[in-house]
This record gives sequence, C-alpha cells and structure tokens, in this order.
Amino acid sequence: MRQVLVVEDNSDNLRLITYALRRYGYEVIAAETGMKGVEMAIGEHPDFIIMDINLPDIDGLEATRRIRQSSADGDIPIIAITSNAMAGDMDRVLAAGCTGYFEKPIDPLTIMDKIHALLGQGETHLTDH
Repeated sequence: MRQVLVVEDNSDNLRLITYALRRYGYEVIAAETGMKGVEMAIGEHPDFIIMDINLPDIDGLEATRRIRQSSADGDIPIIAITSNAMAGDMDRVLAAGCTGYFEKPIDPLTIMDKIHALLGQGETHLTDH
C-alpha cells in the first residue's frame, strides 16, 4: 500500500485530508509538529508528504528544508497545504523545496485529483475503503 505522511497540527484538517487519502487507498501516517514530521520522513520513507506550513515548533518550510538535506529520499514529493495565501508565499514554499502548493480550505472531493495531477499520476481511482 502506498504510504503518505501528513504533517498537520489541526485535528480537523488532519481528519479531512486523511479521509480523502484513504478513499484513494493510501495508508496515512501523521505528525503534529515539524520536528516529528522530519523524523517520520527519514524513518518511514513515505511515497509523498502533505506539509502544513504553520506548525507549532519548526514551520513546514524549515521541516521541508531539513527533509531535503536528510537521508530521506531527496526527491520525495512534498506538497504544502496552507492558509497562507499572500503574495510571495508560493515562491517561498517552492524555494524551500516543496513540489507544489495548495491553499486551505481543501475540498476533499477534488484534492486527490489535484494531488495526482501535481505528482504526474494522471487519472485517479477510488477504492472501496
């Protein structure tokens, strides 16, 4: 089963993205802080990472930089999902090493198609989970 690490400190947002990922057959592992996310990325080697930017210890940009510099796969897709929608934010997110960027709130009915398009996986399929 494909595994996704979700780094998100808001339980409602975590529940929403977990629901969407599981519907598409992904196993979800979660971290509530940037530091824990870095540790899990290195230890678990997920297929991709969903990274909140506003986290309680180190922010998602710093966590992304640390993952990119670590023994984790440097090419692992890291997708930022954040409520920061100010001018220049996308540039900062991509400069930190994120593969792509989505704004909150996410739509659980369409987010997986957007994620798969970003990852170059084309058409997506629901599972019975």
